[in-house]
Amino acid sequence: MQKIYLDFETYYDVQLSLTKMSTVQYVNHPDFKVWGVGIKVEDGPTEWYNEEETPEILAQIDWANTAVVCHNTLFDAYILTQYFSCVPAFYYDTAAMSRGLYPNMSASLANACKREFPNDETKRKGEELVNAKGVRDLDPELDAQIGGYCIQDVDLTYELFQNYMISYPDKELRIIDLTVRMFVEPKLMLDRGSLIAYKDDIIERTAAAIEASGITREVLASQVKFKDHLESLGIVVPTKKSPTTGKQIPAFGKNDSAYIQMCNMYPEHKHVWEAREMVKSRIEETRAQRFIDSTNPDGTFSIPLRYYAAHTGRFGGADKINLQNLPRGSKLRTALMAPEGQKLYIADLSNIEARMLAWLSKEYDLLEAFRTGRDVYCEFASQIYGRTITKDDKLERYVGKTAILGLGYGMGADKFQATLKTGSPSVDVTDSTAKNIVMQYRGMYPNIPRLWSGMKDSLFQMINPRGIGLSYGPLTIKRKALELPNGMRLSYPNLRYEAGQFVYNTEREYIRTHGPRVTENVVQALARLVITDQMLEIQDMPEVDIVLQVHDEIIAIGSDQDSDATMDKIINAMRTAPEWCKDLPLDAEGGVSQVYDK
Repeated sequence: MQKIYLDFETYYDVQLSLTKMSTVQYVNHPDFKVWGVGIKVEDGPTEWYNEEETPEILAQIDWANTAVVCHNTLFDAYILTQYFSCVPAFYYDTAAMSRGLYPNMSASLANACKREFPNDETKRKGEELVNAKGVRDLDPELDAQIGGYCIQDVDLTYELFQNYMISYPDKELRIIDLTVRMFVEPKLMLDRGSLIAYKDDIIERTAAAIEASGITREVLASQVKFKDHLESLGIVVPTKKSPTTGKQIPAFGKNDSAYIQMCNMYPEHKHVWEAREMVKSRIEETRAQRFIDSTNPDGTFSIPLRYYAAHTGRFGGADKINLQNLPRGSKLRTALMAPEGQKLYIADLSNIEARMLAWLSKEYDLLEAFRTGRDVYCEFASQIYGRTITKDDKLERYVGKTAILGLGYGMGADKFQATLKTGSPSVDVTDSTAKNIVMQYRGMYPNIPRLWSGMKDSLFQMINPRGIGLSYGPLTIKRKALELPNGMRLSYPNLRYEAGQFVYNTEREYIRTHGPRVTENVVQALARLVITDQMLEIQDMPEVDIVLQVHDEIIAIGSDQDSDATMDKIINAMRTAPEWCKDLPLDAEGGVSQVYDK
């Protein structure tokens, strides 16, 4: 399979720009225009092909036997597949690879080259593109400038790729390919009609609620102005401690118990509370419009996922749409659907982080509970309440679930208490009860606090030359990093120990870390490896294609024939642990549907 390094240059102006539009909107806009393309075949010379030459040169390439390499492949490959109908056999992305190798750092071509070639000033991104802003038709002189600029970008992409490929794991390259494929070869459909109706309904209900409240949208939307308005009515505004600043702020979250209590105390202002909630939930209206605007002309919906959005490897949102945040029951979720004659296969990996934490800490009693299918949330809730808790005891089980999922990373009593109070449902426990639950957890699962200590020791080893190469379970100590079983790394750039604490810094901020936090990083990174391995296994099945990944869910699309057998095959794959953690008990559940409704 030959490799082609490719970069499109396209018309843009103040309004027609990726800063204001999604890729789908931009490329499908009536004013969209390709100025030309830079192409490098293997290690041959890079050539610039202008607007007239581009379709012809692309038509000459045997795409079925070609892998394409771009920097931000979601953009260039979208143009390639959707605008020119050229579908390569494989997709590489040096921006994605940069995020994988240097998480928490900018993956722009300019910054990636400065980082990779710090002493070579010839390997720097040019700035000529700005000269063409707003110029729809390039004259020969400007065409030459943009052509030279594009050739430089392609050559830089080639150089980055050579360096990155030295140590990049094959499975991760396949995940990058799959991530790009979800966007540029879309298979999911979007029910635009239902979303348009949903958005219009939100607008109408919000306008009616604002009018009924007698207050302007501006006041309802502002924390400060809404607080001032309530105080002018003689209402004492409840406050809470900000989790980010530690300062007291108005408790206006719809799940804040104090806010709920205030609303109940003043039922005569029900119209105000309803209008406030409608205005603050306008995000649903905005997101619905983004979904509508990002539908492809054929009705398909390109899935924009950001590979290695976090340094643990987790996916994130991209292209102005965050598909990692689709609440259950949301119209946005159920608007995603399979085309006629096909079904969505929606599978959820159960309690993966809690299982991975138990496995890594060697907390065998907890592992056995998972292995035998016992309800660990009910079991811990039974310890809390001193009686047998079942799934029918929803509130008590919720407390047990919050403890199991939250206390494994060193959460203290104050934060646990606040988590219960601001959760859904809201549960108010006393200070002493919160402290007792934390102590119960740490006493019932003592190997988990020991793991925190082990992870703290790993921080010391990362900055100790003698510690390099030591192993901790599936991890290997590297310089200011932990190597994962697949060869990728959890990086802690510029890690150091000062003033009694560990700190590291990204390009944007200094970050304090400690044993429990590193434990969380490691567990999330290892859980992510389990999920991505399963994605590749499922993608290799002839019956289905993966079209979306959300947290611990894998969503595939396939024929509606023999759907039960296909679903069973997917579930079996998700219940099989990778070789490096083959004794990790996994479980999964799923269902078959026409829409994404799980």
